[in-house]
Amino acid sequence: MALAGWRTALARLVLLPLALAPLRAGPGSAHPQCLDFKPPFRPPRPLPFCEQYTAFGCCDAEQDAALSRRYWAVTSRLEPDTFAVCAAYVRDLLCQECSPYAAHLFDAEDPSTPLRTVPGLCKDYCIDVWQKCRIIFRHLSPDPELWALETNRAKFCRYLSLDDADYCFPRLLVNENLNVNLGQVRADTEGCLELCLVEVANGLRNPVAMVHANDGTHRFFVAEQVGLIWTYLPNHSRLEKPFLNISEVVLTSPWEGDERGFLGIVFHPQFKHTGKVYVYYSVEVDYEERIRISEFKISPDDMNTVDHRSERSALLGKVLRIDVNHNDRGPLYRIPPDNPFIDDPSARPEVYAYGVRNMWRCSFDRGDPITKQGQGRLFCGDVGQNKFEEVDIIEKGKNYGWRAREGFECYDKKLCANSSLDDVLPIYAYPHKMGKSVTGGYVYRGCQSPNLNGLYIFGDFMSGRLMSLRENEATRQWQYNEICMGRGQTCMFPGMINNYYQYIISFAEDEAGELYFMSTGVPSATSPRGVIYKMVDTSRRAPPGKCQIKAAPVKVKSRIISFEPREKFISKTVTVRPKPRTTTKAPRRSSPTIRPTSSSTADWAEQILQLLKNRSVTPTAPILTQQGGSLVEEVGGGKESQLQHFHLIGMVPSDCSTINPQVGTE
Repeated sequence: MALAGWRTALARLVLLPLALAPLRAGPGSAHPQCLDFKPPFRPPRPLPFCEQYTAFGCCDAEQDAALSRRYWAVTSRLEPDTFAVCAAYVRDLLCQECSPYAAHLFDAEDPSTPLRTVPGLCKDYCIDVWQKCRIIFRHLSPDPELWALETNRAKFCRYLSLDDADYCFPRLLVNENLNVNLGQVRADTEGCLELCLVEVANGLRNPVAMVHANDGTHRFFVAEQVGLIWTYLPNHSRLEKPFLNISEVVLTSPWEGDERGFLGIVFHPQFKHTGKVYVYYSVEVDYEERIRISEFKISPDDMNTVDHRSERSALLGKVLRIDVNHNDRGPLYRIPPDNPFIDDPSARPEVYAYGVRNMWRCSFDRGDPITKQGQGRLFCGDVGQNKFEEVDIIEKGKNYGWRAREGFECYDKKLCANSSLDDVLPIYAYPHKMGKSVTGGYVYRGCQSPNLNGLYIFGDFMSGRLMSLRENEATRQWQYNEICMGRGQTCMFPGMINNYYQYIISFAEDEAGELYFMSTGVPSATSPRGVIYKMVDTSRRAPPGKCQIKAAPVKVKSRIISFEPREKFISKTVTVRPKPRTTTKAPRRSSPTIRPTSSSTADWAEQILQLLKNRSVTPTAPILTQQGGSLVEEVGGGKESQLQHFHLIGMVPSDCSTINPQVGTE
């Protein structure tokens, strides 16, 4: 094929869309990868030299300039007649370092593989270059073996060929299987979005929460159900001394599915200045099981531990918001002046919203990094009773329907018939054929995976299903996509894995906004099978340097334990997933709500009895999360629990209008 034809094909590559969408990928499709063993990116500025990769590739302006210098160094050695014929070949070959598939072109998918000095060439293209310009390879490559084959065309082109012909240059430019969805989140043939994982912590006993202090240190703190909180540094190493240890007073057991124990932690919105931390755990007082919310202060001698003598108990409640600022003197908390029922004598002034059942894991949306759209929205997963699990956006003073409704359906027909038409319905609900215990998650607002921006990612404890919702800005409906682990080459990046333990306990985000989840292989408070995973999209990353963090120094007095990953990439996986139901509009209102259609399910009691037989009862353990300026607490009344379920949610950014920058409970 003529060089002009290949250039036309190359121009098509520049126009490929980069938007997130449910994709259909063929069985042979593969992942893009750069020579630094990372995904490609959209360069911040146009590339003057390798302009064909300005829209998407593996080079920024600095790398592009370096390739331009190499080009002139090579072509300056050519005679004028040779330059006229061969300069374009030199440029094309050099610019393959900027290709989204550079690692494949140079056989460098793995750090242990020696880097080729020339990209892999398709046979007809190689013959064309060899016949006209084989002299350029002496200037492009220091490889003496290649030089020795210069006079033998067949051996020369065989040496420059690739085992996987799909990636050879320039055929890969017109390979529709590779390029049709380049830069988008991959999806399998059923539309399941394929993401990858990085293991960041292991050996944990039911890790129920992971939070950061929002103090610039980029530490994160992981709570185990037995009553221990560990401090992790930005490099994932752990401090030997716990941040908090109340394991002697926490009430729990080794039983699988036991809901009792240490169940949540959140930092004060101004922790950097107040040094206050709030925790939630189960205790036994005079042979009665109770739940306790306590305030601790950081130790004056060690920024990585709390002063255990500083504990004070705080109020518990139904769906509350309280202000814990300036509480060193006077009451432990105050009522925010804009609480919706502050002037209603028939309601507690702490109440923020009602009609929830058993919310399990809530989070605040940080908002779009540029437009701030969505900032301050409070997302909660609400564990169902008999048939449905749901996700809600909590708003001030609203009624979420329980016990009249479960999901979109009537739970109590009499109550449902008499209920208000103003009840807030879920943004999504799913039947128990898909999962039996929702674990609320986060809207991704991190920097490293731009395609995931705005995606609400959550899961189900029992089924181990990872799920996502994205709001359609035109229709205001939330569209569902399941998340699965990348198959084939999608997750074959150094340090990444494509599998996780089934029981998804909680989700978290770090101080930079990257998304994590915690799961375990054995849902017991004493089993060290818990792992924390970071979620990664390998189809596209942010440009190098954009996501760098400058962590504030941490004074460490405890011994540092280095992190050793244990999980392995699985080259072949067989995933059997129940298919999600078709979604439809919710009944009784024209709201942006979608749901799976209802289907017959087994009776709730029968399901629980079977779970008990299997020693795998759904733990409805509440979780705590943190975000920036207000603290919210949730309590529900599920019939399967011996205790009321309570969650400390977190902090709202101080400039959010949805909830005031005060500590509140939900």
